[in-house]
Amino acid sequence: MGDQFFILALPLAVALVVSRVLARRLNLPEPILLLPLGVAMSFLPGVHEVRVPPDVVLNFFLPPLVYHAAFLTAPRESRQDAVPITVMAVGLTCATAVAVMSAASLAIPGLGWAAALALGAAVAPTDPVSATSVMQRVGAPRRLVTILEGESLLNDGVALTLWSLALSGLAVELTAAHAGLTLLRVAGGGILYGLALAWLIARVRPLFKDPPSQIVLSLMTPYLAYLSAEHLGVSGVLATIMTGFVFGVRGQGVLQPASRLTGQVFWNVLVHLLESSLFVLLGLQMSSVFHGVRQGPWTWASLAVAALAAITAVVGLRLLWSLLVLPLARGRTPLDLAQRLVVGWAGMRGAITLAIALSLPLSVHQRPLLLFVAACVVVATLCLQAPTLAPLLRTLGLGEARAEMLEEASAREAVLEAALARLDALAADDRIDDRTAQVFRQLFELRLDRVRAVLDDEEPAAATPGAGAGTVRRELVRVQRAKLRDLYRRGEIHAETLRRLDHELDMEERRRVTGRQ
Repeated sequence: MGDQFFILALPLAVALVVSRVLARRLNLPEPILLLPLGVAMSFLPGVHEVRVPPDVVLNFFLPPLVYHAAFLTAPRESRQDAVPITVMAVGLTCATAVAVMSAASLAIPGLGWAAALALGAAVAPTDPVSATSVMQRVGAPRRLVTILEGESLLNDGVALTLWSLALSGLAVELTAAHAGLTLLRVAGGGILYGLALAWLIARVRPLFKDPPSQIVLSLMTPYLAYLSAEHLGVSGVLATIMTGFVFGVRGQGVLQPASRLTGQVFWNVLVHLLESSLFVLLGLQMSSVFHGVRQGPWTWASLAVAALAAITAVVGLRLLWSLLVLPLARGRTPLDLAQRLVVGWAGMRGAITLAIALSLPLSVHQRPLLLFVAACVVVATLCLQAPTLAPLLRTLGLGEARAEMLEEASAREAVLEAALARLDALAADDRIDDRTAQVFRQLFELRLDRVRAVLDDEEPAAATPGAGAGTVRRELVRVQRAKLRDLYRRGEIHAETLRRLDHELDMEERRRVTGRQ
């Protein structure tokens, strides 16, 4: 087992490093390079003999990915756009699964409804990472990013619920009534269990004070939610999503301020490794997939037709849904034609699709076929849509970040003014000495001048505070954080602005904790 782990870990590490270097030089999304690198690595001696059990893929990769996405969901913005998010995440996901199921059944006679539904459920959920990274880089409206992220989070739960139904259909015969009751029990039970578990962990969290313990607890949370829910026969992914969403709404989850910087780095690295590893793992299995396809009853023509039909259903249906169905959703200010076109084109598939497909049991004889078609859908959407999204945004005039930049500058101005007001109050009450008050006043006034000029926020280091600087810094951070929360509660800033400025305050607080001025 140790030798197999090393044989598998080495190509994974090499592929991750090489893809990162090539992606930067070629200006391409990393997943586009990870899959062919995995295929190339599969020809190394001994690598093609290593097999990762499907249940390991589902139980190890999926929980932290969906938990992290749920944790970062903007609660107020998602609530404001709940109607379009629901229309896309529930309606479009179900429609896509049915469309792919129908297309695959027609392209490959005798496939069976359960196997066809498994394929549809695998390729139905979107992966917003590639799309949102492009949109944030070019400065697209944050509302579009929120809708895509909210849709991706919710459609993961919908798709995996359909996936569970398909697996049940592959194991035993299901009637329509039985299938409906199963869906209701699995979905409803998962949501309730996730809420209960979040309440319990929130009570346990204060017992852990040191950063390593808090980070370990944050890592244990998604696995505890997912695995225990699955053991109880309810939806593990919905339980994990609800747990992550509750902690995200609460502000900072299970991490205390002193642990957040380290925790953010830990989770960013972990999610990147998990998502990238899924693409490499699929590449490593492609040789066995092709071998299984050749041994099966399917012809290359039928495979090509099935892949093309699935790609057309995934891409085409999403565009039609965004342009024709989404305008019918009544809610907040409707999306205009250009925004709907971007939403329709930003439906790339990625890590979640791969995790679902790779978790298909080895006992299912259609597994090579389903993996092949799912891989074609992922590669096609990444190669077709990801490189063209930025030009589309610029062509439609949605690449301006002026509004977001002004919002952030206004938020910075407000929190700095609150800090200066608190500093004056501390000085007036003789709670700090004049030297310390003057140094911090110069520091914050300089920052305020830079913010008002919409320049970069940099700290001068011209003077050294006197005694009591740590107390002053802690108090000023507290006041700024309270002002920032107030701005968000009043709806004056976006959740992304809140997270960015909150991160800077965490860094400021860390300077206080580590004794750096």
